[in-house]
Amino acid sequence: MQKIVFFFLAFGGFLTPLCAQETWSLERCIEYSMESNLNIQRSALTTQINEAWLLNAKANTLPTINGTATNFYRFGQTIDPFTNEFATSRVRSNNFSLNSSVVVFNGFQTTNSIKQSQLNLQASQYDLDKARNDISLQVAGFYIQVLFNQELLSIAQAQRDITAQQVERTRKLVDAGSLPKGNLYDLEAQLAGEELNVITAQNNLDLSYLALKQVMQLEPNTDMKVEVPNVQLPEQVGVEARPGQVYDMALTQLPDIKGAETRLESSAVNYSIAKGGRSPRLVLSGSYGTGYSGAAQEIESVTATTQVIGVTENGNEQVIAPSASTTLRTKSFGDQIEDNLNRSIGFTLSVPIFNGLNTHTNISRARLNMEVAAKDLELTKNNVRQNIESAYADAVAAAKNYRATLKSVEALEESFKYAQQRFDVGLLNAVDYNLAKNNLLRAQSDLLRAKFDYVYKVKVLDFYQGKALSF
Repeated sequence: MQKIVFFFLAFGGFLTPLCAQETWSLERCIEYSMESNLNIQRSALTTQINEAWLLNAKANTLPTINGTATNFYRFGQTIDPFTNEFATSRVRSNNFSLNSSVVVFNGFQTTNSIKQSQLNLQASQYDLDKARNDISLQVAGFYIQVLFNQELLSIAQAQRDITAQQVERTRKLVDAGSLPKGNLYDLEAQLAGEELNVITAQNNLDLSYLALKQVMQLEPNTDMKVEVPNVQLPEQVGVEARPGQVYDMALTQLPDIKGAETRLESSAVNYSIAKGGRSPRLVLSGSYGTGYSGAAQEIESVTATTQVIGVTENGNEQVIAPSASTTLRTKSFGDQIEDNLNRSIGFTLSVPIFNGLNTHTNISRARLNMEVAAKDLELTKNNVRQNIESAYADAVAAAKNYRATLKSVEALEESFKYAQQRFDVGLLNAVDYNLAKNNLLRAQSDLLRAKFDYVYKVKVLDFYQGKALSF
């Protein structure tokens, strides 16, 4: 998924600094953007969120264990929960329990939830790769724009310097009386126009630097200078790859397509989860508990006595019967905790019969979402195919434009040399000389634009093919 990054690292490798001072290579620009770009940071956070959801889905296969502790004071007439007798005074009671349950079967919803979370995590990782690809292409485009405007500035400055030399030469000839002052005025007007061209070129360069800094999330006042590549184009400028070939390779590696395919898989699993809502649910549960009641009492002591309960028939002897009196006390906390221990284990089977059509609507919604994901995949593939076709057409047009502009520059260079020679010996006036010079300048600018345009368009095609490029 990182082929675009590898491509631009390779592209940055051919950059050769023209001076000793530290400069920003394309590699460095992309690396910095990877760390600072907000879209990439947001995609990375989304990936972490999906990692947490995956952990949660896996944890749902584990039993749940919960502990409970209560402390109540009951007033007035109430039934004590442990003695099952009425109590009228204030009674304190405690209850302690551990409860556990585990889902044995739920229509494979838990298993499918884990699978869906894995797919969602994978899709978010593809989104992160796509965000990195997008910022890499943006940085590369603005980087090349800086190079283009930098070269235009160099051409404008060179043309201005040549004209400045011609002004000085013509001034001397005018002062000597060899040329009329009109020639000098024409050249000075030309010099003023070329000074304006230099200012315009410098402004365009500054704006392109600003655009590059903005996409890199750099402060506008950052001192920045890009490395200038020594791009050597082949003698036969053209486009070797064909759209169908590029598209077939893109299908196997572009994160855009991979992400859409993964989301389609995720929607299919979600459809299975929804259908699992029709299945019976079997849960194994168990508990372990005990408690204490302030109304629970036990015998503390027994006192034996006798009492007269009657006399004999003749009234001469008393009838005596034994009796006993007991003293009660509240049963201790420790004894009650031990005596009141209780345990339970069992299965709960729930069968969905009717739940307000929730299961039915969930299934319908999941099926529709799966169809939407299928359409999204188809749209993504169509967009990629169209982008490749457009990139191919752009590259072919850029190659043709470069070849045609190159021929024009070669012809205009010869024409300008001839005009220069005629002007130097006074056989050409300043107006015609400036016209030849401006024609050459315009053609050189067009050639420069065509060159960088061709380089970028070809690199885009190479990116879709996943090639590790070098120059």
